[in-house]
Amino acid sequence: MKILVTGGAGYVGGTVAALLAERKHTVVVVDNLCHAQRNQLPLGVEFVQADIADRAVIEGIFRKATDENASFDGVLHFAALIEAGESMQKPEIYFRNNTASTLALLEAVIACGPKRLVFSSTAAVYGEPEVVPIPETARLKPTNPYGESKLLVEYMLEWFHRIHGLRSASLRYFNVAGAPEVGGHGTGVVNRGEAHEPESHLIPLILDVAAGRRKSIKIFGDDYSTKDGTCVRDYVHVADLADAHLLALEALETPRAVDQRLIYNLGNGAGFTVKEVVDSVRRVTGHPIPVELCPRRPGDPAFLIATSDKAIAELKWKPNYTQIDDIIRTAWIWHQKRHS
Repeated sequence: MKILVTGGAGYVGGTVAALLAERKHTVVVVDNLCHAQRNQLPLGVEFVQADIADRAVIEGIFRKATDENASFDGVLHFAALIEAGESMQKPEIYFRNNTASTLALLEAVIACGPKRLVFSSTAAVYGEPEVVPIPETARLKPTNPYGESKLLVEYMLEWFHRIHGLRSASLRYFNVAGAPEVGGHGTGVVNRGEAHEPESHLIPLILDVAAGRRKSIKIFGDDYSTKDGTCVRDYVHVADLADAHLLALEALETPRAVDQRLIYNLGNGAGFTVKEVVDSVRRVTGHPIPVELCPRRPGDPAFLIATSDKAIAELKWKPNYTQIDDIIRTAWIWHQKRHS
C-alpha cells in the first residue's frame, strides 16, 4: 500500500510511519516540523515539509502520485497540537491548527485523494465521563478546547462519510507512553520514544527527575475523588497504538466501513493515578522522585479510562503492554539512550 502520514515526524505518527515502512509499505510523510525535527523521521519514507492547511500542496502530492500510476491507498492523520493545558489559554490556535487545517486536508482528499482515512482522535472528546470505563457510546462533552477541536473533526468526518462516501476510522486514545522495542516485546532494545519541546507529559517529566535533569515532579491536584486524590489515566503503549492504526486501515476495506464510520477507544483498560505512576518510575529506575503538590489545572477530568473491548473484538487488536512498569521500562531505556 501507499500511505500518506500527516504529522509523521512526531512521536505517534513517526512510530506508525516506521511500522508501515518496516512492513514494506510506501510511506509519504507530511509534517511542518513545528514540534519535530527532520532527523526524527523514520528510515525508508519520503518526506514533504508542508502544513496540511496548504490544500494546494496536499492535492499536488495526490495528483503527482496518480500521474505516476502510484495512487495513495489511504491517509493516516496525526498532525495536530495536543496540549490540553495550552488549549485552555490559546483556544484559537487549536481550532485553527486541529480543526480548520483538517478541513483543508479533507477537501484535498475528496478532490483527488484516497477515500480512506484513519484519524488520530482522543479520549478528551468525552470530557468528564459519566461511566468508567468509558465506552465509545458515551456522551461527548469535552472540557477543554483541545478535545473540542478533535470532536469537531469527528463531526466533519461523519458528514463527509454520508455525503462524499469517505471511509474513516476515529481512534480515540488515552495517554500514550513508552517506546517501541526493536525485535519485539521484551528485547530491551528501543528505537523511538516520547519527547516534546517544551516537555509537558507526565512520564517523560518524571523520567527527567530520575535522570537528574529536574529537581521534582509537579502533581496538579490531590483532592480529586480518586483513591489517592490524584487524577487517574489509562496509559497505552505507543507500539500497541501503532498496531491499532494499521488494523484500522485494513478495516476500512471491509463492508462495515461502507455503512458506517469506525470509532474505537484504545487503552489498556486499567487506570493509574499520578501517584501510582510516580511510584512505578521509582521502582523501574531505582531513583527517588521528589514531588511538588500544585493546584488543579482547569479542564483536567478526574478519571479517563477506556474500554477497548470493541477494538479487540472488531479489529482483533491485542495490546502487549498492559502493566505500567513495562510501559515505563521501555520509556526509561530510550530516555537514557537519548541523553547518553
